[in-house]
Amino acid sequence: MSKDQAQYGAVRSAEELGKLVRAHRKQRKLTLETISGLGNLSTRFLSEFERGKETAELGKVLQALRTLGLEVVVQPRGGTPSRPPSKKDGGRHA
Repeated sequence: MSKDQAQYGAVRSAEELGKLVRAHRKQRKLTLETISGLGNLSTRFLSEFERGKETAELGKVLQALRTLGLEVVVQPRGGTPSRPPSKKDGGRHA
């Protein structure tokens, strides 16, 4: 498997997230400049994020992910993904 092949799944470090995002972007043949323009983010920020900068601003990270069509899912470690909240339970999990 190529190093540019995105491996989706659990991410446990800024470095892992950056590598995943870079692979995802390259698979789609998108440049940092393209993502920068679409997401209103600097190419410097995007480059540092993809290199695993630990202090990357969360809001900008989330904007970059949205721009690339990715999302964050939080769940207990080793657990099964929980069901989405329903209108029946008022939007809360049981």
